[in-house]
Parts: sequence; structure tokens; C-alpha cells
Amino acid sequence: MVVNTIYILLFALGVPFFAYGLYYLFIGFLGFRKHNKFPQVAPKNRFAAVIAARNEGVVIGNLIDTLKSQNYPEELLDVYVLPNNCTDNTEEVSLEHGAKVFHCSSKVHSKGAALEEFFDDTFANNDVYDAFCIFDADNLVDPGFFIAMNNAMCSGETIAQGYRDSKNPADSWISGCQSIFYWTLNRFLNLARYSVGMSAALNGTGFMVAASILKDGGFRTFSLTEDIEFTTQSIMKGHRVAWVPEALTYDEHPIDFNTSWKQRKRWSTGTIQCFSHYAPLLWQQFKETKNWCDLDMILYLFAPLEQILTALYSVSTFVVLCLLYVNTQVWSDALTFALVFSGGGVLLSFLYTAFVVKLEHHKIKQIKGASFFSFWFFLFSWVFINILCIFKPITTWEPIEHTQSVNLAQLRRIED
Repeated sequence: MVVNTIYILLFALGVPFFAYGLYYLFIGFLGFRKHNKFPQVAPKNRFAAVIAARNEGVVIGNLIDTLKSQNYPEELLDVYVLPNNCTDNTEEVSLEHGAKVFHCSSKVHSKGAALEEFFDDTFANNDVYDAFCIFDADNLVDPGFFIAMNNAMCSGETIAQGYRDSKNPADSWISGCQSIFYWTLNRFLNLARYSVGMSAALNGTGFMVAASILKDGGFRTFSLTEDIEFTTQSIMKGHRVAWVPEALTYDEHPIDFNTSWKQRKRWSTGTIQCFSHYAPLLWQQFKETKNWCDLDMILYLFAPLEQILTALYSVSTFVVLCLLYVNTQVWSDALTFALVFSGGGVLLSFLYTAFVVKLEHHKIKQIKGASFFSFWFFLFSWVFINILCIFKPITTWEPIEHTQSVNLAQLRRIED
């Protein structure tokens, strides 16, 4: 009787985690839907490309060159670099490659703070742009990026995320894992949600925001993940983020585990900050409006905490099942399921990574081979990152060093 009660209790405690996973499995299946392309229209909107940069002299010139080589009228596109806390030649390189430089008047401690000051100053003194596109200094941008964003804007979209591809998936197992992670987000989060009328999510770089949106409250963020926070704020105002995969950006990923760990700690800390602050507001708004996007965003922000709780539940359940076996000498089906599920999950991750690479039209040889066998560990390590961020969250935004000084032509040759 007691043993059966324990089994029932374990099952009941696992229902919320199963439901959470089932929801995201459903969202994932939506990623197989076909993306509806925006109609092609003539260039119309005037854009500003904005790059907040801290000691990025090694890579920023290549980014500016790709922005200066867009298939978009030169008179409708300006490039701004926001050097902050620099001790290298970021500003000089930016000017040499034809960018305009904006100096922040106050000490900035994050990318969000630099963007906030730039937008406020632009609207006060140089209000000539229809939209702004945000990039990281290590990026390379496809020549059709602004054509694609112009098409989206002319179709009525005011916030849009482009496709975040990778510059260096073959450099190391960790850069390969992060490349696969972002390809997963591209298809099974952004494409999936947007295809059924929900909101995609901003991913930090390669995104567009219309001037009309920024004028309605500005770019005011406090967390370490300004992209997720601005997505949340926009959803609360009734907007949604469009998905524009034709707007392609190549991003540089860390090549060593320590750098990835530091970067993901910032992501997790910022997401937890956003959940703590915005979840109650989103829930109140959902009760009033019944807008599913509000509830969906709560679930998105809850991810770090859900991973911790799921891990604690899984470990505790396994320990309890083992203790029951020791005391009863009866091997349960639940214990068999736990072992098969754990081992099967690792094996399935090998197949999943290869599946995503092919699904996103990449070649297996373009990815570091070890990434296919370590992706499960990459995801599992996030549990410990989230736990650390609960008990010892980071408090300052720390830059990631970028060293991949390749231009777009060189990158294309590597891909071929």
C-alpha cells in the first residue's frame, strides 16, 4: 500500500514537467510548417544599422564592410558604431570602414544602456529613420538583409528577428553545439511560433525595430538580456516579433567551454531577472485579455527554473526508486523506464543534432564532429549554470572576446 502511494505521488509530481515538455513538443512540431515569405517590394524605408561595441577592433571592420555592401540603396542606410569602454582601436577601425560613430555621454555598463542613449539622442536630434537594425560587432551580414527587412516592414511588421547563422561551427565542439542550439531556436521556436500567429523572440542580434515602436517608451531595459526583455515588453504592448529568415546574419560563437559558460550565465541570469519582474504582469494581463502570447512568454521565461526543478525531480525520483528496490527487492517498470529514458535521451541527441543540421540545409562536414556527441552535455551543463544563477547571479555585463576575423567571401568559401 505504501509503495503504491509513493508511485502515485511520484507520478503526480511529474505531471507539470510532462505538461511543460508536451507543450514545447507541440510548438516544435509547428517548426515543420512552411514559412510564408513577404512580398517583394521596392526599397522604401530608411534604416540605421546600430552596433554597440566594446574592444571589437579585430572583427568590426568586416561587419561594416558587409553593411556597406548591401543590396539596398546607400542613401537609405546609415551605419552607426557605439564604442563604449574601449581600450583598443574600435573607433578608428569603424571610421576607416565608413561607419558613423556615436559617443555615449555617460558610463554604460551594458549593451542595452548604450542602445538606450543612442535612440534617445537620435529621436531628439536626428529623427530621420523608419527603423533600426541591431547587430553585434562580430557579425557578418548577408547582402539581402535590409531588402528582407524592408519587405517585412512594408507588409506591416514593426519588430522582426532575422536568421541567426554561425561563422564558426567547425572551430570546436562548443562552437558547434552553440551553432546547433541557435539553428534549433530558429526553426523550432521562431518559425514555429510565428507560423501560427504567435510572437517570435529577439535573439540579441540581427533584428529590426521600427522607429514608431521605440518612440513608444524607448529602449528601456534593466536586465542582462535586453533582447528577451524587449521581446517581453513588446508582447505586453500587444506587438509581436516577426520571423524573417531571409534576413541572414552570421554570428561568432565561443570556442572554449569557459567562455560559453560565462556567456550562458549572463543569458540565464537575465532570463531569471525577466521572469521575476514580468511574469506577474504577464499573468495579470493574460487574465484580462486572454492573449495566449502572454502566457507563452511566461513559459519561455520560466525555462531556467523549469530546468532546475525537472533535474531535481528526476534525480529525486531515481533515488526513491532505487531505495524502493533495495527495500522490496522488486524491480519496478518505473526504474526500467527511468534508465531507458536517460540512456535513450543521450542516444537520441546524436540523431537529433544531425537531423537539425540537415534540416537547416547545412553540411555535416561543416560542423565539428565532436559536437554531435556532446550536444547532450552542452544542454545538461545548463542545469548547473541555472542553479548558480539562482544562488549567485552575475551582476555586471562582461564582453566576450571575438577573434574570427573573416570576411563574407572567405566564409562562403569555407561553407562550400
